[in-house]
Amino acid sequence: QVQLVESGGGLVQAGGSLRLSCAASGGIFSNYAMGWFRQAPGKEREFVAAISRSGAYTRYADSVKGRFTISRDNAKNTVYLQMSSLEPEDTAVYICGAVRAVMITTTHRAFDYWGQGTQVTVSS
Repeated sequence: QVQLVESGGGLVQAGGSLRLSCAASGGIFSNYAMGWFRQAPGKEREFVAAISRSGAYTRYADSVKGRFTISRDNAKNTVYLQMSSLEPEDTAVYICGAVRAVMITTTHRAFDYWGQGTQVTVSS
């Protein structure tokens, strides 16, 4: 059983930056591809970014490409999401997920474990 705990959310003005962290425990972190998703009130969970087990491969939603960067530190069992040039449309609960897979997946139903999420609010 893998436990995931997100941190780093908060309130930021448009154009600002935040770095989210997701700390994993209870499993071999390097066995899992990781992903960040977000969910705004009344909307479905939306893919944001994903990273392969080694960190060599990444994928982004078009809406965040060039503004967000996903990375991981397998020695620290942590995945990060660096968010820059934030927009009010980025306001959501950001949730990290883990999937025991070789390939990156962007489908939330494929993920095995989820954190509780961290709120990001971008004011205009």
